Amino acid sequence: MGNNFELSSNLKKYFGFEHFKGNQEPVIQNILDGNDTFVLMPTGGGKSLCYQLPSLILEGTAIVISPLIALMKNQVDAMRNFGEDDGIAHFLNSSLSKSATIKVKEDVVEGRTKLLYVAPESLTKESNIEFLKKIKISFYAVDEAHCISEWGHDFRPEYRKIRPIVNEIGNAPIIALTATATPKVQHDIQKNLGMLDAKVFKSSFNRPNLYYEVLPKINATKEIIKFIRANTGKSGIIYCLSRKKVEELAETLQVNGIKAVPYHAGMDSASRSGNQDKFLMEDVDVVVATIAFGMGIDKPDVRFVIHYDIPKSLEGYYQETGRAGRDGGEGKCLTFYSYKDIQKLEKFMQGKPIAEQEIGKQLLMETVSYAESAVCRRSVLLHYFGENHTEENCGNCDNCLHPKKEFQGQEYVIKALQMVKAVKERFKVDHLVDILTGEQNSAIRTYKHDELEMFGSGSDKDHHFWNMVYRRALIHSFIEKDIEQYGVIKLCQAGINFLEKPVPFMLTDDHDFESVDSEASKSGGTAVMDETLLVILKDLRKKVSKKKSLPPYVIFQDPSLEDMAIHYPITIEELSHIQGVGAGKAKRFGNDFVELIAKYVEENDIERAQDMVVRSIVDKSKFKVYIIQSIDRKMDLEDIAEAKGMEFEELLKEMEAIIYSGTKLNLSYYIDDVIDEDRQEEVIEYFSEADTDNIEDALDELGEEDYSESDMRLMRIMFHSEKGL
Repeated sequence: MGNNFELSSNLKKYFGFEHFKGNQEPVIQNILDGNDTFVLMPTGGGKSLCYQLPSLILEGTAIVISPLIALMKNQVDAMRNFGEDDGIAHFLNSSLSKSATIKVKEDVVEGRTKLLYVAPESLTKESNIEFLKKIKISFYAVDEAHCISEWGHDFRPEYRKIRPIVNEIGNAPIIALTATATPKVQHDIQKNLGMLDAKVFKSSFNRPNLYYEVLPKINATKEIIKFIRANTGKSGIIYCLSRKKVEELAETLQVNGIKAVPYHAGMDSASRSGNQDKFLMEDVDVVVATIAFGMGIDKPDVRFVIHYDIPKSLEGYYQETGRAGRDGGEGKCLTFYSYKDIQKLEKFMQGKPIAEQEIGKQLLMETVSYAESAVCRRSVLLHYFGENHTEENCGNCDNCLHPKKEFQGQEYVIKALQMVKAVKERFKVDHLVDILTGEQNSAIRTYKHDELEMFGSGSDKDHHFWNMVYRRALIHSFIEKDIEQYGVIKLCQAGINFLEKPVPFMLTDDHDFESVDSEASKSGGTAVMDETLLVILKDLRKKVSKKKSLPPYVIFQDPSLEDMAIHYPITIEELSHIQGVGAGKAKRFGNDFVELIAKYVEENDIERAQDMVVRSIVDKSKFKVYIIQSIDRKMDLEDIAEAKGMEFEELLKEMEAIIYSGTKLNLSYYIDDVIDEDRQEEVIEYFSEADTDNIEDALDELGEEDYSESDMRLMRIMFHSEKGL
């Protein structure tokens, strides 16, 4: 009892807290007793305190092995705030100067430092090993311990070397901590750190305050802007897989009046930490980031986490969504899903070692199952982390709030389980589904599974359906995936019991994102075009073109008019963001058009969903400025393309984008060298009278033998520059 009182008084003394959270107290007591300790605690559960407090109580210095420099800096700053002496906590990594490293080592030797954060790479340096051998180490803490496992979402090979180095420096208790680990990853960590006998403290992974939703990836940027505007002033993180998308999306949000900044590993560290600070200090509302952002971000009031791209694993997804609502308040987790993204991720894996590809594929398929499943998202997530969720309806995910209609599925589950038995529990789900649906492929023929009695017995249903049946069987523990064999399906006792004594079993169809996707692409997305307005706009274009003696397409092309008939722009500024218009054209030809649209909107009582006019990033081409300046200097076009590593075809596209967005390009110096004057006049005359500037039509009319396609495109650029701007 005295012990507990002592711990509580230390908690109050050092950190000012009255009470421990969750498992913190028994974890700390276990460390103080000198035992190896394994801590599984979701983000926001207070993992750091589990090693910070005992380090202050015990004699010596605690070595904290942590993967990120930014994370170490945050933690050291936080610890220094609790103590009077800055020497109480230090980090030792590659970012320190020689003199700073000497100062750290002095503080450690003199016993001032209770916590020393070390990157795993720094731990392997011979000079650091020799230095650490000389000091008294209270214990080792391995933070973000999932980095040890190849099955973890952030595998780091250098984490595998921790145990041998600990043996070399000198033994002391080890505490391993992670916010996300499947049973497989947990075993990997304990085995690798030589702590299979460690006491395991596992907190529930259930975060009841988090709302989970998966949306089809259609007009995702538009949907994100709509969502953020409906949640004005709230803090949020948007995750993208590529740096390019991060930059693009952050810029799009900015031009749409949202305070957003980008964050990715390709930025210089000053910009990165500057943007992180802006987010933490609430100078901006949204950070658009790759997964490089977030480890150890202690902002408690992140109100939403959006995944623009589906993550590579459910562990990554759980950890990233876990950054929402850490204070127990609202936390909305939205994910945009398209199977095309999964195929893209699979493509990226090609070229990696086969074992790595297999692991990556398995982790990806778990993500697909989660996204497409129509059962409670919380149940799927918790099952993945080895925890049972007994509630039928969590009341805080899209599937529970909008359930799909159930149907009796007993016969399908029986068939799916019999299939596992028929192939002697040696195959993965996709192979089982191929047999049931009667798929003829090389794997089926090799194993002679087309000769099985059950071959084709489920062909009245498609792959999508049978995948859903197997997912439900997994969640109900009728079957399990043998992770050591990359997902081979085995029957569990509950499945054997079900086959012997079947009971009614309700199923729901999964979400079919692919058909939603293809429907949307056929109909050109979700926006509805005002056909009446389009006719009126075409009529106005004809009048303006006669008045200015220009072909109608030079004023505005059809896609631009169609976009106007969707978004109803009523100012020149709004018009400049319409597809293919740009500031130049908007100023030159726009007045009549915006006046007409404003009048039409008023007369027809149209409610403009102006909050949904997504402003695109005008002139976002990274080559634009270079191309314009080079053409001004009369540089050879082939040289411009070569300097930027572009094909000539790409350069033509870039130049077309530049003139369509309202900037003149004077190419006469180049064209005069490659096309004689008579032919130039012939083409200009053709474009002046034609109804369209379509290149194929122009070549048909003027003869393909006299002009190449690139000649014609160059002439079209010249024509638009001279006449249209």
